[in-house]
Parts: sequence; structure tokens; C-alpha cells
Amino acid sequence: MRRREFLKSATAMGAFSIIPAKVLWGAEAPSNQLTRALIGFGGIARSYNHLSYKGSRLIGLCDPDAHRVSDGVRICQEKGWGKVKAYANFVELLADKDVDIVHICTPPHWHGVQSVMAARAGKDIWCEKPMTRTVGEGKRVMEVVKAQKRMFRLNTWFRFKDTFYGFGTPVKPVRQVVENNLVSRKGEPMRCVFGRGQGFDWKFGWSGKINLEPQPIPDYFDWDMWLGPAPWKPYNSHRTHSTFRGYWDYDAGGLGDMAQHYLDPLQYLLCKDETSPVKIDYVGPKQHPDVVGRFDRITLTYDDGTEVILDGDGSLANEPFLKGSLATVYPKAKGGKTFRMTDKNGKEMDVEKLLKELPEPEAQVTDFMESVRERKTFALNESNGFRSCTMFNLAIVAERLGRGFEFDPVALKAVNDPAADRFLYQGMRQPWETEMWS
Repeated sequence: MRRREFLKSATAMGAFSIIPAKVLWGAEAPSNQLTRALIGFGGIARSYNHLSYKGSRLIGLCDPDAHRVSDGVRICQEKGWGKVKAYANFVELLADKDVDIVHICTPPHWHGVQSVMAARAGKDIWCEKPMTRTVGEGKRVMEVVKAQKRMFRLNTWFRFKDTFYGFGTPVKPVRQVVENNLVSRKGEPMRCVFGRGQGFDWKFGWSGKINLEPQPIPDYFDWDMWLGPAPWKPYNSHRTHSTFRGYWDYDAGGLGDMAQHYLDPLQYLLCKDETSPVKIDYVGPKQHPDVVGRFDRITLTYDDGTEVILDGDGSLANEPFLKGSLATVYPKAKGGKTFRMTDKNGKEMDVEKLLKELPEPEAQVTDFMESVRERKTFALNESNGFRSCTMFNLAIVAERLGRGFEFDPVALKAVNDPAADRFLYQGMRQPWETEMWS
């Protein structure tokens, strides 16, 4: 009998009012641990939050590259996980009833389909960023995860812990001053600038190669499975593994790589978890249809007038990170304990004193194993993660169109703009489109 089944039957008999679980199984017994498996075994899968994570027991992995699978089995044993299962593919992994949680460590073009299929298979989901490549895929993941009552987390964490890149301090105290209306009065707009000058690098080095020559498919590599829902293209190694981010079919360059890390904490501190921008403006070169380029500036505007400006060309390098009608917020000064803030007249404010007097933001569940065991929604989940993913997916659509457009954050459609909607809701290769939408 599996542990979940035993828990259910034992609870029905009242066993746990007499005998605690640690006595029944032992505090560290394998049967008392949640289990997980990795879908994809590239560089990100080998990081602390996946391969080395100790909060649950790793029992298996899969990858369309047989060399990565054999490396994975060996490395897992070296890391102390014992001999893990090597699944033929992720569909076989999802069918294994011994797996409680799946870690989706594949390129972004797979995130939507694999999240939906995992939820339907009864798995809880730890998904790499970005959540999905398109608004349509994100909407579908949110719907299915909720319908199946699964726990979901995205693998970015700056909304709830650690220093926020070049900002120098955690996000929580910034949220504290924003939600208490010290940056702008309630309902008044704010202006936020994201670029290298504020400590946020858009990594324009992620770019593909034009006119790739077809190459023979290695006998150890399942190219068709790697492509999955993406359009079929002749194999070239530059489309795969560590260089896939430079192609629109699989990711979106620096925006795909970094934007959920940057914009999810911003969405949280701006108190915008329930909505999305209504207007997107684009300045930059025309994009190649296959290969990701760079942008100069993308502006996302909310219905209250709040602007989020993605500064690609550095022309706003001297602008503050966040400015409102009452105050301006700057990164932490050298030697300071928290961020800096000046009032509307430019006078330095005592931030430490202010924070002590303000109520703190609502507590969040920041341990995913607690979320899974107690069925509590994780801090960064399928709903607020969808909204932060939508922020940069809207920016990506403007980049690919080479122009701005308007967006309805309730209907989740472009406003009278079929060309924009075709990027917001893209088709997939079969059978994955059926798996996604049926």
C-alpha cells in the first residue's frame, strides 16, 4: 500500500489520534518522504533547487538526450540519492504512481504542456521559469492546475526571499511602503524602470544564428521529442541545450531567461498580482521571425497609469528604480541596511524607522513541501505566476510585432488586434495541442 493510501485509511480508522506518523514509519524512513522526479536533465536540473534539493526524495529522471540520462543516473548516485529510475520519456514518468512531485526542467516551449499533463496525472508541480511561452498557455496551466487541485510553484524566489539583484535588499520592505501608500497615494500611478542602470541586465547575448545548416541527428538524441509542441525544424545542435534561448520557437532571449526573475517581484511589490497591463509600447529593431534579437525600450502600462519600463538601450540608466507622487525608491546605498527613499522634495527619509511603524505584508507559504503536505497555496503559484509571466509575454508579443498594442486583462485578449492574438495564443504540433487543450 502506498503511503497516501495508508494515510487515508488510517485517518478513517482514527489511527493518528493514537500513534504519530514518526512512530509508525520513523522520522526519516523513505515511506515518510515525498518523492519527486526530474523532467529534463540539463544545467538547470543540476542546480540546488532541483538535483540537490533535500526536502523530498529524488527517485527518477528523464531527458531526450540519452547521454544526459546516463550522466544523471551516475550523478544522482554520487549525490546520495541511490540508483534512481531512468524513464524512457516524461509520459512514462507521469504514469508512475510512486512519483508525488515533478520538477519541470525543460526548455520553456515544453512548460505549458508538461504542467497540464502533470496536473492531470495527479502530480504536484515545481516548474522552471518562465512559466510558459505564451499568455494562452499560461491561462490553460492555471485553469487545469486549479481544476485538478494540484500544488504549483515556479522556480524563482525573489518575491519572498534573498536580495533582489542590483536592488541590494529584499522585496518585502518595498512592498511594505507601497501597500501602505507611502510611494503614491492609493489609486495614483507609479513608474518603475528596469535596466542595467538599475542593476538588471537583459542579457542580449542570447541570440540565435540565422540560416542554420541541417545536421545529422545524433543517434543518442530524440530530436522529435525535444521539439515536442514546437514547429518542426531541421536539427542543428545550436537550437538545443545551452543555446536554445536564442530562438523564438523555444524561448525569447533575455526576456525569456530573466523577466520572471525580475518582474514577478515587481508585480508583488506593486500590489498587481490580480491584474495585467492594458497597454504595451515598443521601441526597437524589427525582429527576425526565427532568431531573437534585442530591444531598446518596452513600456507596460496598467489601467491606473502605473508604468513598468524595460530599458534595453541604457537611455534610462540614471532614472530611479521606482517613483511615485509622494516618494522615490532607490537601491540600497553602500553601507546602508535597506533601500533608500526620498520624499517628493528630494529629502532623504528614515526608511528603517518607517518600516518599524508599518504593518507587514501578509505572510506567505515559502516551503513547497509544506504546501504539498498541507495543501496550502505556495507563495508563487499558478495564479500570480501566470500574471507575472503575462507581463513579459505581452512585451515579447510587442517585440515580435515591432509595435505596441492594447490588452484586456480580464478577457486576456488583445483589443481589436488579431495579429497580436496570434502571438498570444499560438498553435502547437500534435499530439501536444490535443494534450494541452482537451
